[in-house]
Amino acid sequence: MSILLLGLIVFLGVHSVRIVAEDWRTRTIASRGVGAWKGMYSALSVVGLGLVVWGYGLARQEPVILWSPPMGMRHAASLLTLVAFVLLTAAYVPRNALRLRLRHPMVLGVKAWALAHLLSNGSLADLLLFGSFLVWAVLSFRAARQRDRQASPAVVSTSALATGLTLVVGIGAWVVFALWLHGPLMGVRPFG
Repeated sequence: MSILLLGLIVFLGVHSVRIVAEDWRTRTIASRGVGAWKGMYSALSVVGLGLVVWGYGLARQEPVILWSPPMGMRHAASLLTLVAFVLLTAAYVPRNALRLRLRHPMVLGVKAWALAHLLSNGSLADLLLFGSFLVWAVLSFRAARQRDRQASPAVVSTSALATGLTLVVGIGAWVVFALWLHGPLMGVRPFG
């Protein structure tokens, strides 16, 4: 469990700089350059993510069960992860209406993903992993909305084609991941 905790601290710590130390981040980028910042950020993120994956895998070998979620929570998790995939896609497709309306769809997608997995899993490792990501996403979204209020809004037009593409790609990615990739990669088949 300690490796999982260390990984969460490193990964979410790096991703929390804009939440807790925006001014320090700005000064560091100004003094060292954006390339150095991105390099350090990326390296720490990869190390943290690697520790999270390794630690979660170890914790799953001897699970500490806190509760047994009802079977219906799997259905709720499936729906929430579908929403998460669409939101994650919306973060990358330019000019889609979801991105313009929600402003930070990736963070909202992380919220949906984390909540889905909290509802459908009941071990201590699940609580630490998905609960940490949910708390981080709530705080990150709040901080991002505060930054939005301080900045002047950019005028962006949306495209129905881009919005449709966002939905098709997000739903398609969810289908592929849920039916064919989640089992081999995560060891759990959501639908069977």
